[in-house]
Amino acid sequence: MDEINLTIDGTEVRVERGVTVLQAAESAGIYIPALCSHPTLPSYREAKPNEFIYRGTELIKNDNSLKKFEGCQLCVVEIEGMEGLPTACTTEVTEGMVVHTNTPQVQEKRRDNLELILVEHPNMCLTCERKERCQPFDICLRNVAVAERCVLCPENGHCELQKAVDFIGIREVTLPYTYKGLPVKRDNPCFDRDYNLCIGCTCCVRACQEVRGVSAIGFVFQDGKVVVGTKAPTLDESECEFCGACVEVCPVGAIAEKNRRFLGREADFRKIPTTCPYCGVGCTIELNVKDNRIVRVSPAADGVVNHGQLCVKGKFGLDFVHSPDRLTTPLIRDGKKGDGKFREASWEEALDLVANKLAEIKSQSGPDSLAVLSSAKCTNEENFLLQKLTRAVLNTNNVDHCARL
Repeated sequence: MDEINLTIDGTEVRVERGVTVLQAAESAGIYIPALCSHPTLPSYREAKPNEFIYRGTELIKNDNSLKKFEGCQLCVVEIEGMEGLPTACTTEVTEGMVVHTNTPQVQEKRRDNLELILVEHPNMCLTCERKERCQPFDICLRNVAVAERCVLCPENGHCELQKAVDFIGIREVTLPYTYKGLPVKRDNPCFDRDYNLCIGCTCCVRACQEVRGVSAIGFVFQDGKVVVGTKAPTLDESECEFCGACVEVCPVGAIAEKNRRFLGREADFRKIPTTCPYCGVGCTIELNVKDNRIVRVSPAADGVVNHGQLCVKGKFGLDFVHSPDRLTTPLIRDGKKGDGKFREASWEEALDLVANKLAEIKSQSGPDSLAVLSSAKCTNEENFLLQKLTRAVLNTNNVDHCARL
């Protein structure tokens, strides 16, 4: 493995060749604000001719003068021996590179770029000194409109914009804020799209086009402007797969799961890593639990199977866990066949009953009188163990797999 050494803010860092300054800083625990970056998105890429690209807050059409995707311009840094303030997300590390991420010049440039972003994003609450102790239904002393309060934002406490504002130290936005006045799109059961909060980072577009290869989300013309939208009036007509990749990479609350608005801060959730129960692929997921209820499902960024991606079932389909119709304990029928009623039983009693019945049938009618049917909702490891039980314990090859979900 080809590794190189560099210095970031006085800290010696050793990383693989080919990574960006932003990735190197993250590996060393050094925070650099970057609203257009996400672990599941390509770190940087060549800009395509005639492609619409954001340069800061300005959406332009590439005339071949741009060689790299430039993004939000918040991750600018100083690199000794290099002119200007290059972006950390597009600059590859080199041997002996010396990087400064938090100089007065860097912070001033970030502050200017961030203020331009906040011109079209509700910002009064971002700079409010009371925001840490403000509750959803408190009277707002700064007279911020209800729809623009940070405590009602579904990403409150998990918002990259909040984090960037606090880190850069913006206490007041000098430029006037302009409300976009766009209707919130609620045309699907999985997530809402409030483009009044969109900061033009293009993360959702890149996730949909470059990672998922779907292109349901892209750039559209609206009122003479190029904005993020869908190629058809609805997501269904745009061939959206509702995988939630756009939800995961959105750094603000522009695309967010339904019913997340009043569930509190991300810090209130208990994180439980587990495996998706919908098929045998074995995608790693993280359950966000509050009051013993699953309020959100996220793909594990380091999942070796799914690499931070999920399908619609894994992302939005775990609501069955709290269904009142779900069986939560084994049921046993007492009495003769067709006569008795089901009663609740412990797992020990149910498993003993099944084991005794299998042993009885096997001894009376032979092992080939038994058959085992597995499920596609089991993991591959569980299906392997079940076929092993069938062949090694029940002594029969009558085992099959049902792929109907």
